[in-house]
Amino acid sequence: MNKPFNFKQFTVQQDQCAMKIGTDSVLLGAWTPLDTNPFSILDIGAGTGVLSLMLAQRSTAQLIDAIEVDDLAYEQCVDNFETSPWSDRLFCYHADLAEFTEEIEDKYDLIISNPPFYSEDYKTESGPRDLARFTDALPFDHLLDCVSQLLTDDGVFSVVIPFKEEDNFIALASKVTLFPKKILHIKGSPSSETKRSLIVFSFSESEIKKETLIIETSRHQYTQDYINLTKEFYLKM
Repeated sequence: MNKPFNFKQFTVQQDQCAMKIGTDSVLLGAWTPLDTNPFSILDIGAGTGVLSLMLAQRSTAQLIDAIEVDDLAYEQCVDNFETSPWSDRLFCYHADLAEFTEEIEDKYDLIISNPPFYSEDYKTESGPRDLARFTDALPFDHLLDCVSQLLTDDGVFSVVIPFKEEDNFIALASKVTLFPKKILHIKGSPSSETKRSLIVFSFSESEIKKETLIIETSRHQYTQDYINLTKEFYLKM
């Protein structure tokens, strides 16, 4: 699990990060719409920096900032940025979200986050992994409040959350006048339950475009939709 993760155009070192590269991040980074041609992007809770790197590959954004509170993950993110082809466009802040929101004067055209989200009481023996994985490190209402302050008026916020949290998250977002525009439901297989929701929010209410993505038809038999979405990144797609 600590081996570098090689994508087609960049490599991510992950041995210092509690949360390794996973399907959630890759799907979010590949799916997040860029039709607004964002000039500035913010990645909240960057971890390895994979979301920022994916958006650097996909977009022409000149300013891609990331924030990461964990010491080791921050250092790894910086290293991954510096060794990437887009090091001149990427910057990581070592800060927590509250202090960053208070101090930064910029606003961002696109904000992206794969936030910690196991709200169950279960904890592992790994402090950094718990911090990366549990909502008490970054409660949804706190995340949304900060996003609403950091987002430009016509900007968009893209996030991945557990499907079971979707209604609650949308309700919390509406309190800071953020409304869903697009939702992608993720299923592991045709017969499995919906596991994740990828959601794009903006400050304007509109009809919600909903779609479902199934990852595989059987073990390692990936659907064409999944291949089409991830083929610019995964080596074997």
